[in-house]
Amino acid sequence: MRHPLLDVAEKDSLREEPLNFAVGDTVDVHTRILEGNKERIQVFSGVVIARRGAGTSESFTVRRIVAGEGVERTFPVNTPKIAKIEIKRHGRVRRAKLFYLRERTGKATRLRERKAKAWEVDPNAKRK
Repeated sequence: MRHPLLDVAEKDSLREEPLNFAVGDTVDVHTRILEGNKERIQVFSGVVIARRGAGTSESFTVRRIVAGEGVERTFPVNTPKIAKIEIKRHGRVRRAKLFYLRERTGKATRLRERKAKAWEVDPNAKRK
């Protein structure tokens, strides 16, 4: 259980719009990169294999394969460096951490598609 004073102190640092994605989703993370006095957006796309923490210390890890080599990158959720996150597809998973994907290669790393729930498509829909 977190102390209520911590929640009050962290309130200013949290994002206004929460990032709605889950472990197993394939996402494009748009990050702001500063080069000198210019700013550009770089996209890192892959599968979310972990989410951890709460409040300002919450983070998530995205894994992708580049030239046959696995690359993982951990992003803080509440950083202003993340411009946006696009969800490409929802993966159907039965666990909270997908570290077992590290040992798999090729087609074995694919996840089944999860059908979107009514409230994920339409926020005004009623939950059962």
